[in-house]
Amino acid sequence: MISNLKLKIYSPINKLLFSIVSLFFISVANFSNADEVDKFIIDQMSERKIPGLQLSVVRHGEIIKTASYGIANLQDNVAVTDNTVFTLNSITKAFVGVAIVQLIEQGKIDLGASPLEYISDIPQEWGMVTIKQLLSHTSGLPEIMSNDARLISNEGEEAAWQLVKTLPMQFKPNEKFRYNQTNYLLLGKIIEEVSGKNFEDFIRINQLESVGMPRTVEAGFSHTEKVIPSQARGYTYYQTGNLTTVNEAFPPFLRTAAGMSSKTSEMAKWIIALQSGKLIDKVNLKILWEAAVLNNDEIGGFNNYLNGYALGWPVIQRDEHPAVASAGGDRNLLIIYPQDDLSIIVLTNLMGATPDNFIDEIASFYIPELSIEAGFGLSEELDELRKLLDVSGYDKAI
Repeated sequence: MISNLKLKIYSPINKLLFSIVSLFFISVANFSNADEVDKFIIDQMSERKIPGLQLSVVRHGEIIKTASYGIANLQDNVAVTDNTVFTLNSITKAFVGVAIVQLIEQGKIDLGASPLEYISDIPQEWGMVTIKQLLSHTSGLPEIMSNDARLISNEGEEAAWQLVKTLPMQFKPNEKFRYNQTNYLLLGKIIEEVSGKNFEDFIRINQLESVGMPRTVEAGFSHTEKVIPSQARGYTYYQTGNLTTVNEAFPPFLRTAAGMSSKTSEMAKWIIALQSGKLIDKVNLKILWEAAVLNNDEIGGFNNYLNGYALGWPVIQRDEHPAVASAGGDRNLLIIYPQDDLSIIVLTNLMGATPDNFIDEIASFYIPELSIEAGFGLSEELDELRKLLDVSGYDKAI
């Protein structure tokens, strides 16, 4: 049964967020269609002080739940609804991975080829890298973004592009995993060269319009720049320790790395189309979701949970209930459990919400073996440690 909880909060904006969430909890308790998943989400929002959240669940190729919780815009006291769109940040990379596989199926790209086969405006040294290494962040290319989530040049996109081409490689190709936005800048250029279309148009035509995602099409790759009706505003506690508005700027030529906005119900449709073979041949899901193996035969990833990286998709490698995921901005996560035929999308407007810390617990309502009691989910100690870590602004924003 699909539920869509549309909640309004009347608490003044200048009150502490936990007061807002407390009022929200009282409101949702009165909804006759609230279930155990809703109650769990409300508890997580209260604990993590998340203003607004959207959830969709896909099981056996059907959307079985979609729900909206909390506040999209605290300044104007606007509730999250099913029409609200959230910035996806690096979940955009998953769409790029699908686009590359589509071009492979068209015979226009080879995963093992050098980017020099498709674009010429790069250093010869970058020719040692493969398309697969760009997608999996194992290329070793120099980074065009600084640690504060800004371009390495203050003089704009072209100056940053020229500068990054003069910098040395960070390591030999496939020697390490290191998250790097230069990789996806090049992939955007390659998509445009081989398809004859702007990368935004290629993804819009071959994925968004094909699936039927009108709100995602409307939002485009504008990140936070465009005025989009019913777009959630971003917030964080990282900057001062108190709740502040997130001011993000991501240059247009890098928006293959982080540019899209969407809502969970449309992303659920995209996942169904992907798994059913509408976007790429089903046999090529293995290529899309296979974690890259380094030169030392190890697999690199973000942490012990997102412990591998495939073609634009982080991978959760474990003996039971393995999964593929896509995370963005320390606030959003979609996860697919292929063996269990279950997918979950969580979008929030809080940088620091870290839904990877509780998404397995959401899944446990549908797969009881995934409960913390069964040994899954991050421990409370690790969750607390992650909250204390001083992660750079670059990591959080992307």
